[in-house]
Amino acid sequence: MAAAATFGFLHPLIRKPLVPPLYILPLPTQPHAKTHPRSLPLLFLLPRRRRGGPIAALPNTTSSSTNASASPTYDVREAEAAVADLLREGGASADDAAAIAARAPAYAAMLADGVRELDELGLWASWSSGASARLGLSGVVEMEMGRLGFRRKVYLMGRSRPDHDVVPLLESLGVRLSSAKLIAPYVASAGLTVLIDRVKFLKEMLFSSSDYAILIGRNAKRMMTYLSIPADDALQSTLSFFEKMEARYGGVSMLGHGDMSFPYLIESFPMLLLCSEDNHLEPLVDFLEHIGIPKPKIASVLLLFPPIILSDVENDIKPRIREWEKISSTVLAIAVKSWPHILGSSSKRMNSVLELFRVLGISKKMVVPVITSSPQLLLRKPDQFMQNVLFFREMGVDKKTTGKILCRSPEIFASNVDNTLKKKIDFLINFGVSKHHLPRIIRKYPELLLLDLNCTLLPRINYLLEMGLSKKDLCSMISRFSPLLGYSIELVMKPKLEFLLRTMKKPLKAVVEYPRYFSYSLEGKIKPRFWLLQSRNIDCTLTEMLAKNDELFAEEYLELGGLLEKPVQSSIGG
Repeated sequence: MAAAATFGFLHPLIRKPLVPPLYILPLPTQPHAKTHPRSLPLLFLLPRRRRGGPIAALPNTTSSSTNASASPTYDVREAEAAVADLLREGGASADDAAAIAARAPAYAAMLADGVRELDELGLWASWSSGASARLGLSGVVEMEMGRLGFRRKVYLMGRSRPDHDVVPLLESLGVRLSSAKLIAPYVASAGLTVLIDRVKFLKEMLFSSSDYAILIGRNAKRMMTYLSIPADDALQSTLSFFEKMEARYGGVSMLGHGDMSFPYLIESFPMLLLCSEDNHLEPLVDFLEHIGIPKPKIASVLLLFPPIILSDVENDIKPRIREWEKISSTVLAIAVKSWPHILGSSSKRMNSVLELFRVLGISKKMVVPVITSSPQLLLRKPDQFMQNVLFFREMGVDKKTTGKILCRSPEIFASNVDNTLKKKIDFLINFGVSKHHLPRIIRKYPELLLLDLNCTLLPRINYLLEMGLSKKDLCSMISRFSPLLGYSIELVMKPKLEFLLRTMKKPLKAVVEYPRYFSYSLEGKIKPRFWLLQSRNIDCTLTEMLAKNDELFAEEYLELGGLLEKPVQSSIGG
């Protein structure tokens, strides 16, 4: 019963898997010539041998004379050689067999332990009687088993196991021996040589380029941290895969590095080893290129949502993307590159969300930039999307304005209401901002709802308070100019306040009266106008200096027509 529960993860987690149940799986064909023009040694595609875990020294206890002459080094080499013999017998080339055996020390140690135990207990005869049917041993051979050499015993011990060649292959990829023994029965019928070639193909498909390795890790981290859509089985299995990676050295940043991530990929999605190169993997790659995914970026898409590799292109993926093509064919590629699990989403759910867009007054033309910016919106359940709409309605924002906010900041509608949006509103209210002003604040600057509370909002508010502004002044400024909290301290607030106080000699209350001061370019507008006014001994408020366009400013203060030219900077000030 426990084994049955353990194998739950071995079944594909998507509808209509390409690969039929293993007991009716036909033997795969040979690898395609286009992808395998020549035999590649597995040595170059397998990870380096793990640190630790070498085969223990296992003395041969057949006789006292052999015990005296046995060498631990000899036993290790002999056990490895026996595993290589098993692999060659299974069809592996000499190079591949040697490479796999060298990277499967735990499997060799397991077989060697079995040999040592039978030697110590003198149970070769009883073992032979049970194994004779499987190995085809004659009675004479059964009687002579105890006299065979260590390598031959290890070989026969391995031969007695039905998965004797697949388990070492899986271990050589970095899969734990315990997991390899669980997975092997499900994939063994494909045959060792087919599996070796398939491993090479998968590694070439997923890890041949390191150009996007950093980006893959960042996107995986983003999915783990910010994903706010319902996690079905396929998505949950993907997040579990990421969590396995995150628990290892380097975390999900190593997702694009095959030596680190491939073992966990196979443990999480073992049925990948049953996907035919010719009938499944190559058509999938061709399809992704067809919809606009650059070939170097395909690995990123597949690693960020591995269940899509198990999906059938014709029966599963194409029907889903027809809904996307109705919106825009160009949007599809952009969406898939950002959120690959879109390829596994329900078309019914997407249509329901699009209908809600239309209710908010979003035309088909306007939908394109919205989905381009936040394709994950179409992955949300309609009732979840409506929670965001109701959030604005409860704040006093009408339907038309809500639609405008959706067009301007679609990511807001992909955010969790309780954990993200309401927290910002509660923070503003607790700080002292009037509820009466909230609709105007959000209407003017909806992006405020996406600002990080601890890393962005609090530091900026604290900086302005430290500069001498009171909470009352700051609440007034936010109510009249909510984008204030969107400006960087180092790049915007600090240099503009320093210029205001030190060079312009204005009091701090000037920005309380005109908080929009922070919105103007320091080098492009504030400094040029100040130097011009100062050169003419004209004193005016920030509103008078900055609110007018160039023509009106020149007409009123300089009696000039045309655009304002930046003057030579005065020696006064900094």
